[in-house]
Amino acid sequence: MTTLHHNLSLKDEIRDYWSMRSETFDSQPGHEIFSGEERQAWLSLFSRHLGPASAGGGRALDLASGTGVISLLLAELGYGVTGLDLSEAMLARARAKTAGKPIKLYAGDAEDTLEAADSYDVVATRHLVWTLPDPPAAFREWFRVLKPGGRVGIVDADMTNPRPGNGRALRVLAKLARRLSTPKPPAAHAATHEEIVSRVYFSQGCRPEEIARLLAEAGFVDVAIDRDLGAIHRAQGRFMPLYQRLERASQDRFMVSARKPG
Repeated sequence: MTTLHHNLSLKDEIRDYWSMRSETFDSQPGHEIFSGEERQAWLSLFSRHLGPASAGGGRALDLASGTGVISLLLAELGYGVTGLDLSEAMLARARAKTAGKPIKLYAGDAEDTLEAADSYDVVATRHLVWTLPDPPAAFREWFRVLKPGGRVGIVDADMTNPRPGNGRALRVLAKLARRLSTPKPPAAHAATHEEIVSRVYFSQGCRPEEIARLLAEAGFVDVAIDRDLGAIHRAQGRFMPLYQRLERASQDRFMVSARKPG
C-alpha cells in the first residue's frame, strides 16, 4: 500500500511538472519538429521499426503523447491514433495541433491505459520510459493492449550516463560550452526535474539494455536496440546552441523496438 501511494504521488508530480512545461514545450528543438528534414528522419525511424499501417488501416497508441508530435507522425504513416497523457495542459495544446486528423486524445496513465486487450497494432512512446515509476508493469500493460504480432517502439535517452565511445569527452566539452555561453542557458525547473529523476525506476540512468531486458521479461520477442538516430540529431542541432548540441551528443539516445508474438 505504501508503494502505491508513493507512485501515485510521484505521478502527480510528473503530471504537474510537464503541465508547467507545456507552455514552452513546442518552442524547444528536440520536442517540436522544426524542419521537413527532421520530420522525414522521424518518419523513417518509425517506419523502420513499426512499419506503415496496413492497406486496411491500423491502430496506434501514443503514450505520453504530449503536444501531439508523435501522434501526427503515426497518423502520417496511416494509423488511426489514440494519444494518452497525464497532463491536461499538454492535451489542450495537442488537440489544437491535431484537429482534423485521425487522432483521439485522452487523459490517461501509460502504466494502466484502460484500453481493451489485443486492440492496437502499434504502441509508441517518446521520452516516457525514463519517467515511469514501474516499467515492468507498464511493459506488461503494453503487451496486453497490442494485437498478436503488434509492435512497440520506445524512443528515449540515458541522460545520466555518457554514451558509449566518446560520450564522456563530449560531456566535458558541453560543460565548458555551457559556462562560456552568452546569454547563459536557463536553469528553470532544474531542481524539480532532478528531484523527480531521483525517485523513478531509472534513477541511475535509462539504459536501453535494461529496457530490452524488461521487454523480453514481459513476453516481447525480436527486441532490438537502435542507436542510429544521427539524421534526427543533425536536423535538430541546426536549431540548438553549441552547448546543447554537445550535451545531447554526449547522451545515449536510442530506439528500442519489439514484437508481441503471434
